Amino acid sequence: MQQTKAAVYVRVLCSLTAAAVSVLALAACSPVVDVKPAADAANAACAPMMVSLPDTIGDAALRKTNSQATAAWGDPSVLILRCGVNVPGPTTDRCVTVNDVDWVIKEGNPVWTLTTYGREPATEILMDPNKISSATVLADLAPAAAKIKAVRKCIGQPELLQNLPTGTPPGK
Repeated sequence: MQQTKAAVYVRVLCSLTAAAVSVLALAACSPVVDVKPAADAANAACAPMMVSLPDTIGDAALRKTNSQATAAWGDPSVLILRCGVNVPGPTTDRCVTVNDVDWVIKEGNPVWTLTTYGREPATEILMDPNKISSATVLADLAPAAAKIKAVRKCIGQPELLQNLPTGTPPGK
């Protein structure tokens, strides 16, 4: 039984169309997350941290992003990370230490911004604490964030009070 050239072309075309539809369907399952890169995203010090990021944080899986030194977890995203943000200076904002990594926390409504303190370049996390636990996020990201060497530490009220001068006040 001999096939006509037209029948062969139709079969090939159908096969190519099916393959293209399959690729598009797979791509649609995990769209790339659009994240604006930080100003210093090209800093080489970000690389060791970026390759050490966990595949999951809580129940949220790591997804692909479209920018250097960025990451996102969850579908839809519940957590965005950017390395190379401005290094925070001295601040009165709350600073917490989790597994030897200091983080400055700015509570927004609903998005919180958590930024590494004392590490250059700094890393920023944007997250909604109603969708993922900040304790889980900071604990899971601490090993990767620690890949950027600490040059300063948070100083809390007990440390400030400890360094106050003692003794007789002047003029007495």
